[in-house]
Order: sequence, then C-alpha cells, then structure tokens
Amino acid sequence: MFEEKAQTLYYRVTETSAASISGAVIGESRWVLFVNGLETVTFMATARNLHHLALGFLVSENLIAGLSDVGSIRVNQAPDRAYWYIPALGVNETRPMPICEEGVGSIQVRLVRAEFRLPSHRVLTSGCGGGVTFDDLSRAQMPLDSKRAVRAAQIFALMRAMNAQATLYRECRGVHTSALGDGERLLAIAEDIGRHNTLDKLRGDCLMRGVSTQDRILITTGRVSSEMITKAAKMQAPIVVSRTSPTHLAVQLARAWNIALVGYARGGEMHVYCGIERIIIERQGDGVTR
Repeated sequence: MFEEKAQTLYYRVTETSAASISGAVIGESRWVLFVNGLETVTFMATARNLHHLALGFLVSENLIAGLSDVGSIRVNQAPDRAYWYIPALGVNETRPMPICEEGVGSIQVRLVRAEFRLPSHRVLTSGCGGGVTFDDLSRAQMPLDSKRAVRAAQIFALMRAMNAQATLYRECRGVHTSALGDGERLLAIAEDIGRHNTLDKLRGDCLMRGVSTQDRILITTGRVSSEMITKAAKMQAPIVVSRTSPTHLAVQLARAWNIALVGYARGGEMHVYCGIERIIIERQGDGVTR
C-alpha cells in the first residue's frame, strides 16, 4: 500500500494480438503531515524521500525558516518500521519499530520551538482543481537579482542527464522528474507522481545536504503552472526548463520575477517564453549571441 512501485499484470494489445505482461506501476499513497501534533496537509505522493517532501514543503510555505527549526522528522512507513531524522543526534535512517495502524502513512515533524500555527489563508492552485490570479501572486515575490545565463547546448545536456537518472520513470512510467543543475552538472534529482512534489523534494534534499538552490537551473518533466514557477522563485532559481508547456499565468509571473522560462526542451529544440537574454545561442560561423 505504501510502496514506491508495485508489480501488476496487464495486457499489451494490438489490433491483432494480446499478450499478458507482468510489469511495474508507480505507487501513489496518502501521507498526512503533522507539525507539532497539528495536522497540516495531506500529500498524494510516491513513497520515496518523504522527509525531503515534508522539509521542502515547510520551507516553501514559509512555515520554517530552515533546517535549524527542525527537531525531528519521523516517517511512519509501515507497521514495523519508520524513518527517523534527528539532526541534534546525527540520526538519519530507517529503524525497525512498531507503529500503530492509525499512524502508518503519517509524517511527524517536531519543531525546535513549541509554538506552531497553521496558516489562516490557503490559495487553491491548478494542481488542486482551483485557480489563482496574477495579482494574487505577482506582489508576493521580488524579481530575482541574478545574471545567470546558460548555453542552449547545456540545457539539452542537463535534460538528457536528468532523463538518464530517472530510474522510477524507466521502470514504471507515469512519474514526474525534476532536477537542479549548476549549468555543468546535476546537483539533485527527485521523482514523484506529483510535479509539485518533485520541487519540494528537491528543496528538502538540498536543505539537508547544505546545497544552495540560489542561481541554479531548474529542470522538470511537468507542466509549469503558477505554483511551479512560484516554488522556483522561492528557490531563487532564475532559469526554469520543462520538457512540456507552461501556463499563461506562469509566463506572466516568470516575466515579473526575472525568470527565464523554457518549455518543450526536447529533440534539440526548445521554446523560450521569456528571458531569452539568459539563453546563450552559439550559431555556426556567427560567434556567440544571446
């Protein structure tokens, strides 16, 4: 029930044949995040690196300032085991322990400070079936102060590197992948059924490893919605690249926040919706242009 993938029997059918196949499908499970005992949010997520998901979500939503606010994280993975992260004790591992039936599928975060209040106002996003407006979001983030630029060839190379490391996607399909790069190499990668979850997992991973997300290149397989570009802006990533499309609101926000937004980066071609000055194009015989 809480596995990141599972085997299932399906049929591969053509117009003239049908063959039974035993193959993998991606896991999807419900995880409830509690902070200081208060139910905070429910994720539908892939059961991999859920501590990264919780950390990334909390810092992205400004519910914590950083890792120093966290006393412990416990992910109740199964009736007989839980993952523990206790930074003060150097604990970062899965341990065998009995978990009550009601507790399985929960993520328990304890903060160093005792007080914690749930946010009073939440905005539904396109990923949750609701909507936002430009005015709701554009004033919430200052334009990024960055001179980061990248060669078009580097974008394609980073996309290829991300695809090569997308192990769950190759096994199961139906999985989103996101990665953070410095222009030359990937610094972090995350996979999940939810494209928003991949960005939170990236941020949580970087937070735990002390890897800065500022001035990096964010690459993703998912559609870039307003929530995706908002998370990128909070990570201070001035270049966002997707293998698929952005929404109109995401393009508007990217322009307002000084973010280069690239879509359909595949097959040696890409669409640059804004921030073309950040993309270095090397034309044969013409030198280097922007």
